[in-house]
Amino acid sequence: MPARIAPSILSADFVNLERDLGAIATADYAHVDVMDNHFVPNLTLGLPVFERIAQVSPVPIDAHLMIEDPDRWAPGFAEAGAASVTFHAEAATAPVRLARELRGRGVRAGLALRPATPIEPYLDLLPEFDMILVMTVEPGFGGQSFIEGTLPKIRRTREAVGASGQDVWIQVDGGISRATIERAADAGADVFVAGSAVYGAENVPDEIAALRDLAAAHVH
Repeated sequence: MPARIAPSILSADFVNLERDLGAIATADYAHVDVMDNHFVPNLTLGLPVFERIAQVSPVPIDAHLMIEDPDRWAPGFAEAGAASVTFHAEAATAPVRLARELRGRGVRAGLALRPATPIEPYLDLLPEFDMILVMTVEPGFGGQSFIEGTLPKIRRTREAVGASGQDVWIQVDGGISRATIERAADAGADVFVAGSAVYGAENVPDEIAALRDLAAAHVH
């Protein structure tokens, strides 16, 4: 199973987004955080900017919607060019219906969980999703430190995915760097969002390669 690296453009220069998207051309995805200043205390970008990002990105777009009412808004991001759309369990009214609607529009459907949100209520529904995002920080801001207490949840999710026989990816987002990526991979993650670790590096492609190699040695 490959280790997929999805740099978060939350740590990019928003005035030079096209340049900074080009810098991550060797990554598997570009992770785009959409925040509405309601579900999380931060505001990033909306559909028009997202659509342009999808048009110029050299890699597929992994949209992470940290917004209220994703049931209403998420399908628009599928139409705007996302390859994968992840919405939060805590915000969705009908997560299975929404996941099916996203899949019906030809994109991968992801379910995100805040650090304190348990995976257990969703284990029987795993076949409805293409990816589970276990947040390893509280969503809202880049540059936070990794929460070690999320590792057991990643392990339980990996065990449940294995038992289900489904091809469900497990993504981690928050505090992912050379110092933490091996532990996250060992616990069962296989898609890694890294923001400041990638964009703060002296050589971005080298950092992506280093993170991928470290993770690949531990991915189950």
